[in-house]
Amino acid sequence: MRYGYYGGWDSTYFLVVIGAVICLIASARVKSTFHKYSGRRNASNLTGAQAAERVLYRAGIFDVSIRHVSGNLTDHYDPRNKTLNLSDSVYGSASVAAVGVAAHECGHAIQHQQKYAPLTLRSAIVPVANLGSTLAWPLIVLGLLFSSSTGSLLLNLGILCFSFAVLFQLVTLPVEFNASRRALAILEDTGILNSSELPMTRKVLRAAALTYVAGAAASILQLIRLLILSGGRNDD
Repeated sequence: MRYGYYGGWDSTYFLVVIGAVICLIASARVKSTFHKYSGRRNASNLTGAQAAERVLYRAGIFDVSIRHVSGNLTDHYDPRNKTLNLSDSVYGSASVAAVGVAAHECGHAIQHQQKYAPLTLRSAIVPVANLGSTLAWPLIVLGLLFSSSTGSLLLNLGILCFSFAVLFQLVTLPVEFNASRRALAILEDTGILNSSELPMTRKVLRAAALTYVAGAAASILQLIRLLILSGGRNDD
């Protein structure tokens, strides 16, 4: 095999640990940044829901419903039923952070309306990515349990399924960054946020985007680990 063991752990576990640490740091960063600017009330005195209405109106979108959903930072746009779902900390809050997050989700609605290519691609691969996520680990575990050629086949199939999930995360990156750029541009053009508030919102959205980068990086490291394990089996 091409990998070693340290105290009963194969050395490839370090890749998983690195990925986990990256995700923890990114998660802590977005929570602390959002918390910092959730205490800063915007000068327009608009809540996240009200800001979303203005942004959608400015973009000429009148068929998207704005809904209140429970949770913290569970905000998302659902293209299937054209709903903009804003969380407890965003929907009724008039903070700079809440307006930024609401505008970001509006950015996804605008992408949907304009048939933004990366969003269309992401939507197209959702079924394959979901199936891959469901099947990947059962196949990988079975592949590691069997030492025959059948085990190698199962392991490779599991890695292929996992690759679809990684692909989904990679395609998500340009979608998220573009939504934030659209949000900041409209917030500036409409004057919903002033020149002193925009940099704060930019920090919130940048921190949020880094969670997607961290997730993709962790998945890539996990994929590399699986490929190393598969290569080690083939060498035996």
